[in-house]
Amino acid sequence: MYDVVVIGAGPSGCVAAKVLAEKGHKVLLVERCKMPRYKSCSGILIKKSIELVECYFGESVPSSVMCSPTENKGMIFIDDKGKEYRFEQEGANVWRSSFDNWLAIKAADCGVEIRDCTMAVSCEEIKDRVRITLHNGENCLVEAKYVIDCEGVIGLIKRKLLNITPAYITTYQTFNEGSIDLDSHYFYAYLQPELSEYDAWFNVKDNLLVFGVAVQDVSKIRDCYNKFISYMETCNNLHVFKQVKEEKWLMPRIRQECKVDYGIGRVIFAGEIAGFLNPMGEGISAGMESAYNAACAIESCFDSPEKVRASYEASTRELRGYMKRQWDLVDGMAETFKNRRLYV
Repeated sequence: MYDVVVIGAGPSGCVAAKVLAEKGHKVLLVERCKMPRYKSCSGILIKKSIELVECYFGESVPSSVMCSPTENKGMIFIDDKGKEYRFEQEGANVWRSSFDNWLAIKAADCGVEIRDCTMAVSCEEIKDRVRITLHNGENCLVEAKYVIDCEGVIGLIKRKLLNITPAYITTYQTFNEGSIDLDSHYFYAYLQPELSEYDAWFNVKDNLLVFGVAVQDVSKIRDCYNKFISYMETCNNLHVFKQVKEEKWLMPRIRQECKVDYGIGRVIFAGEIAGFLNPMGEGISAGMESAYNAACAIESCFDSPEKVRASYEASTRELRGYMKRQWDLVDGMAETFKNRRLYV
């Protein structure tokens, strides 16, 4: 029997688990992957993410989780007409596996019990608690007063509880040895519709050139990727010597009204699974902040479950407004991007 079970050991789950454990609650953090977990991600910590880490964990992001160049200077957007928009902002370049693992260690130091290679299969609310079925080779049952679901886009629990099929965007990116005439200290996002069905991007990690495209139709990945590489060769003098790695992932398709699903009953959603995601896949800051607010809502209203969701929703009103302003800004850069983001 736990006070809270947190599902997903990414930044969102680690923040929620740590906050509640610090308050004296018995917390179980489950992760479907083997730790250190890996997620296909830009690994760019914006200034807000860095500040949230310092606020929630009491220390700066360690150099051991960073990659070269360690400093990120901001984002550069290229709209559907090829016009460039520069957003200067200090940030950090990290490997997600190392960064997420560091957060999990910090949570464990506060008393959080962590089980990796463990999938949450189902949740059932019974009387004054939730019964969770976990699977790690075989099924086992645990119970908790609350569940915070931070599974990310591929979460099973939300699909079962709400009986929905989420809309996904598929991302594909490669890591390459090569050269290019772009500043490695920036993250570049390309909104031209001829290059992808959503967006395309470029950044550098430990001297590897990272190129990615996002599509709605998985069968178009290769065609979009090849067009993007040709574009980079023509416009930025790209020369690829060797492809080191390729990977696919999913991210939620954010609805234009930036709708957020806060949870149902004693199961609370936070991070991407709730719908908190900033443009170009920057979900770390939104994930951590939403998870912190979810944990605080449970802590402040622990004996009044009917008040938890209302408290959580109220505390994230500003965050949701910030997220919508970010999406509106990108929508304003490219009408074609706005149309691609329509929720069907």
